Amino acid sequence: MRIDTYGQQLEVTPALRDYVETKLQRLSRHFDQPIDVRTQLSLERTDHCAEANVNIAGRTLHADATAQNMYAAIDLLADKLDRLLMKHKEKIIDSHRGGDAARGG
Repeated sequence: MRIDTYGQQLEVTPALRDYVETKLQRLSRHFDQPIDVRTQLSLERTDHCAEANVNIAGRTLHADATAQNMYAAIDLLADKLDRLLMKHKEKIIDSHRGGDAARGG
């Protein structure tokens, strides 16, 4: 799993970089194939924003989160990405089983 973290008009400190990496490491449990995550941290007025693009098996998933501090924004982002990957994995499994599995019949 490769995680690139950069800041937009914000310097990414080693502590922020480590926090992003530890929070997003849990995403690798969903898939065996390599996952590339590109995370952008930024400030918009008083809000702290965290955005991420996840590239997995030819698909790109995007999520963003805004909070009062950067660590809370990263926590929200990690939760959103976790849900997105679980939903994506369910779609893949249902499509491999056929259309009837998705409808429950």
